[in-house]
Amino acid sequence: MATAIFILVVLAALAAFLLSISNLEQGRSALDVQGAKAYQAARAGVEWGSYRVLRDNVCAGSTSFALPAGLSEFTVTVQCADTPYTEAGSSGNVYLITATACNQPSGPGCPGLRGTYYVERQLQATVDKRGP
Repeated sequence: MATAIFILVVLAALAAFLLSISNLEQGRSALDVQGAKAYQAARAGVEWGSYRVLRDNVCAGSTSFALPAGLSEFTVTVQCADTPYTEAGSSGNVYLITATACNQPSGPGCPGLRGTYYVERQLQATVDKRGP
């Protein structure tokens, strides 16, 4: 009888351990998916900022927006800074576009809440535009 109880206790402990490992791996997998989504959201922000610079000649200081559909839980903050230059008689601007995407925004640049599944990605791009 004692041996049977011992075996049951060991098997229950083993099952509890395997269950906790399974839950840990599911959490890691969820964070991995959220990280990939955050990267795509930040990339969309860089592309939006580049489009605004190249098509509309607009370099707004800082703009935040939400994304539709599969990236709707992310907020993107796009910052743009320009530096004018003259080179070999040609003038233009170099724009530094920084996009920060996070899933729990709390003010500009997502500095706030750091929950269990907080994810943030930041991408930068440099755009050179000459002439009008």
